[in-house]
Formats: sequence, structure tokens, C-alpha cells
Amino acid sequence: MRNKIWIIALAAMLLPTLSGGQVKLSVDTLECHIIGFTAGALMPGTGTASEGALGGSMRDLYKGPYLDFSIGCDYKYKSNWMVTLDADLWFGYNSDNLRNREQRMPIYSDNGLLYCWGGYDGAVTAYNRGLAVRLGGGKIIPVMKKNPNSGIMVKVSGGWFMQKTVFSQDMNESPVPQINGDYAKIYDHLRNGVMLTEGIGFVFMSNLSTYVNFKVMFEVSECLSWSMRSYQLDNQMGLNGKDNNKYFDLMYGLRLSWMFPLMGKTTYDYYYY
Repeated sequence: MRNKIWIIALAAMLLPTLSGGQVKLSVDTLECHIIGFTAGALMPGTGTASEGALGGSMRDLYKGPYLDFSIGCDYKYKSNWMVTLDADLWFGYNSDNLRNREQRMPIYSDNGLLYCWGGYDGAVTAYNRGLAVRLGGGKIIPVMKKNPNSGIMVKVSGGWFMQKTVFSQDMNESPVPQINGDYAKIYDHLRNGVMLTEGIGFVFMSNLSTYVNFKVMFEVSECLSWSMRSYQLDNQMGLNGKDNNKYFDLMYGLRLSWMFPLMGKTTYDYYYY
């Protein structure tokens, strides 16, 4: 009888604790490093040259759109401010997108061909390639109470970029002598410069999964560049020597990123009593 009384008393003391369950005391936001892989498309906008040279902007040189791939490393604070670092590679969606090549390169025959050693058609393709490294910052503005890590994102970044024309030949054929080796540098429009990028989009970071995190951004880039070659030949632009122009170009892009947070916890803290 005495043992039964003790069991009943103990159960009465534990009952409120066992029935209390869990209570959310606060909403939490992540502070973590994020690795992201991005794919998208860029379109060249209007461009100008400092001396009014025609045919020298990105849109004049290369047909759009450009495919864009990048890798980024971000740091997200609990305040939803972010520091971003990304490296981009872009190139023409059309694998042969140099505009007006016969007018730009006075090495074509009357029938519009380039010949390799032996007199055969050289089968050369010419396309653009760009690289960029940018450092920036942004802010996530939450729009869902249950997920404060997700929402509208605004971002600004800036850094260095380069662009050039790449010539690709059939490896089964002899090289085209006019653009073989260092000769290609006469026609490749190699330019370095600085760029500023502004973006707006939406970020989703899952409460439950490390693998369901993505970002969609629309971005606009202003690019200022100059030639890196001591000699440049382009009849379309009237160049026969050093290109002293400065070029201002716009690019517009839509990009989708798959993100991987490297540490952190879910958006809710639960406490048991």
C-alpha cells in the first residue's frame, strides 16, 4: 500500500512536465558560410567608346546571349546582411558569335574562307570569352514569418573582368597560319576592366534541408574596359595599331544559384519542459 502511494505521488509531480511538450521561444536566423553554384544568361546592352569608335562595344563585337557560370562564397550574418565573393566565366551561346568577322579580319579569301597549310578550309570558329571576380554585399529582406532566412535580396558588387575573342580550329586539320600562336593576339580584342553589378531577386533557404536552398537574381552590370594589346587590327573599327579607346558596356543577366550552407541551425529554437 505504501509503495502505491509513492508511485501516485511521483506521477503527479512528473505529469505537468511530460504534458508540456515543446514551445518555440524565439525565431532564429542563420549565421554561416555559403558555397553557391550559379548558371544563367547574359545579354549585352548599349555600349560606347571614348573616341566615338564604331563597332567596338560588346554588343557590336559578339552576338548574344552569353552563357554564364560562376562559383561563389558568401558569409551570411544573423542580421541577414551578406558579404559575397564570386568568380564568373561567360561565353557565347552561339559557338561562333563574332560579328562581321570578314570586315574585322582582312585575312579571309574572296569567298569568305580561311585556309590552313595545304590550302584546305581552316574551319575556324570565333567566339567571346569573359572572366570576372567580384566582391560585394547584400541584404535579405524576410517576407515569411516562419522562415526569416528567406526573402527578397538586394545586392551590389564590383571587381575586375576581362574579355577576348577566342579562335578555335579543327584539331584534325593543319593550323591556319594567320591566327596561329601569337598572331591571334592581333585580332582577339583582349580587354581588361572594372565592373559594377546591381541585383535584385529572391532567396530561399530551407528550414529542414541543406540541399534545398536557391537564389534567383536579375542583375545589371556596368563595365569599363580598355585594350591590353600593343597592336590591334580591326577594319570594322578602323583600328590598325594601338587601341587607345575606353569602352563602356552594359550587361543584363538572369541567374539561378544552388546554395550549400556550411554550418548553422534551423530557423526555430525549440525548448522542452
